[in-house]
Amino acid sequence: MMKTLVACPLPEFALDELRALGLNVDLQPDLTADELPAALAETTLLIVSRMRVSPEAIAAAPSLQMIICWGRDTSNVAIAEASAAGVFVSRCSDTDAAAVAELTFALFVALDRDLLAHADDLRAGRFQLDPEVTAAGLAGHALGLVGFGEIGREVARRARSFGMRPFVWAPDLPPDLAHAHGAQYCGWPRDLARQSDLLFVHAPEGTAPPARVDHELLEGLEEGASLVFIGDPAALDERALSTAIRDRKLRVALDIHPAAEGHDTVRFKAGLLDLPGVIGAYRLANQTVQAQHASARRILEIVRRFLIGGEVLGCVNLLERSPATWLLVLRLKDAVGVMADIMNAVRDDGINAEEINSRVFQGARAAWCTIALDERPGRETIEAIRALDGVLHLEVRAVV
Repeated sequence: MMKTLVACPLPEFALDELRALGLNVDLQPDLTADELPAALAETTLLIVSRMRVSPEAIAAAPSLQMIICWGRDTSNVAIAEASAAGVFVSRCSDTDAAAVAELTFALFVALDRDLLAHADDLRAGRFQLDPEVTAAGLAGHALGLVGFGEIGREVARRARSFGMRPFVWAPDLPPDLAHAHGAQYCGWPRDLARQSDLLFVHAPEGTAPPARVDHELLEGLEEGASLVFIGDPAALDERALSTAIRDRKLRVALDIHPAAEGHDTVRFKAGLLDLPGVIGAYRLANQTVQAQHASARRILEIVRRFLIGGEVLGCVNLLERSPATWLLVLRLKDAVGVMADIMNAVRDDGINAEEINSRVFQGARAAWCTIALDERPGRETIEAIRALDGVLHLEVRAVV
């Protein structure tokens, strides 16, 4: 049985499903990074959350075929070493989109109604309402979205249900796509900020943020505007944000997700979260049972498709484009030894095969095959392959 090391919490239904797939499940949710190399002996599949998977851990796991990361962040995995060892690294992206969108609006409402201050007043026995109404309400206001992946689209959907007008900017976002999701397109982040009464910025950990929350972006916001930021604090200019909160009365809520466990969150808290009116949370965005179960189901789908069909979903370490420059296109007899004879001829010419794809026709008598090569075969090699008994047809094409 294939050994699957689950080095993070996983719902019981997911563990049962992994076992039903014929896997030997080794559940060690409290495993440390230092203990991981020894635990990886004879492991085929590794499921982790944020634990560091070091080069040493990968080197200690000769049977390892796939690392599956809970969530979208893979910065805790030694990607280069995994790639060199031929180990797939997959991730579960956007399974938490609904949960993040829900927290986003909880934070916007909390900022607008000053809920934390009201809770403090109640705890202190103060029941007198401020005679000046400061809550603007959300309906009819413009909500700017920095980034428009699945999370941004979920936020836009909820914005419309609040009667808000969503605006969006994201790198390389086609205007038609924004319009198709009921959002107005903006050409630049600062233009988006100028349009927005409220601004949502999502900066997923372990990835380059679509735009930094810096002086230029903040300058575009009107005095008293609300900002909700969820993600890696590396995307925040702390000094610029602190100044904007103090001088321009921005209302800010932050749910910080540092990409590295060693990030100095204490310093970050002292710098921003002590300012008046700022709401802070730590990794709260995806903490719902629904999101956890959605991620578990995505992991199951990745494992199932890999075991049954060799398909790798959510893989982050495969080349988008092969380095091959030439392609052999063949029709073959579906018979023993035909492919081996072809590859022997390619090898004898000193050429490397980058990718091989093959499909079998009905009746299992013939197959269609493509072999991507790093250089053009010589004439003698081509003729030798054509002359093989199992080769029905051969073309040589340049890869464009």
